[in-house]
Amino acid sequence: MSVLRLICSPRGTASESYRLSQHVVQALARTDVARGRELVDFDVNQLSHVDAEYAWALGSPADPAQATGTLCESDGLIRALAAADYLVIATPMHNYTVPSALKAWVDHVLRVRHSFNVTRQGKVGLLADRPVFLAAASGGFFTGERARQPDFLTPYLKAAMATMGLKSFHAFAVEGTAMGREALQAARLRAQAQIAGFFAPVPGEQEAALPA
Repeated sequence: MSVLRLICSPRGTASESYRLSQHVVQALARTDVARGRELVDFDVNQLSHVDAEYAWALGSPADPAQATGTLCESDGLIRALAAADYLVIATPMHNYTVPSALKAWVDHVLRVRHSFNVTRQGKVGLLADRPVFLAAASGGFFTGERARQPDFLTPYLKAAMATMGLKSFHAFAVEGTAMGREALQAARLRAQAQIAGFFAPVPGEQEAALPA
């Protein structure tokens, strides 16, 4: 696996966040020809929330000898994340933060003894660092002079990823999707320009693959 994309909106491929993530995925395909074209989409809306067996395992000094319930689901999700060279998160902002489906995915993969360990110095990630790209969509504005709402989505995801060892975090957003057609189109163009600028090669140098 090379690119793992999480589809988090209940609107799926019809959502603004998915539309924005397409520009990230296409940029990865151009920038890293060898790996960026290998894409696996995963709709987090199909996930179960963690169950009692999962909760008991997290509160125990060791994992059970035989994984049951959502522990099995968690194992597979962590393997998929560990196998990805790039992670793209296509998500809306719901009530200032992540939608519940994306929170469920985080609960599955942010797991002690599997994606991080607890030490006297704090939590230490167990996954190798790789680029994480957030493609977010919001009905209102949460950055700049027009911001009228807080942003708990971006810092939460950045902290959650860093806990696992994924510290190369890059965020792009289409804001003001509920402000009318003209505002939406302007927001799309701004976000697309940010993505294009991020992936643009340095003048005079050959285009190189992103570190993973």
